[in-house]
Amino acid sequence: MERVVGQLRRQGLRLLNADVTVIAQQPKLSPYFPRMRNEIARVCEIPPDRLNLKATTTEKMGFAGREEGIAAHAVVLLEVFPT
Repeated sequence: MERVVGQLRRQGLRLLNADVTVIAQQPKLSPYFPRMRNEIARVCEIPPDRLNLKATTTEKMGFAGREEGIAAHAVVLLEVFPT
């Protein structure tokens, strides 16, 4: 993520906010959300209140449901640096 944020910066863009969904059958992630939110926000160079973080399962379907991995989806709003 740090590399991507650096690439954005070099292209004259910055992240304004993000909506992130983590897809995992296990472990239950809600106890980790405060630390995750702070760390992701730090890496993305945004305040934690501009990061929406949530988790879901796939009801035991697919690789995430079989506990073979974890996936994430993110929707972000980018801004062109003012010149």
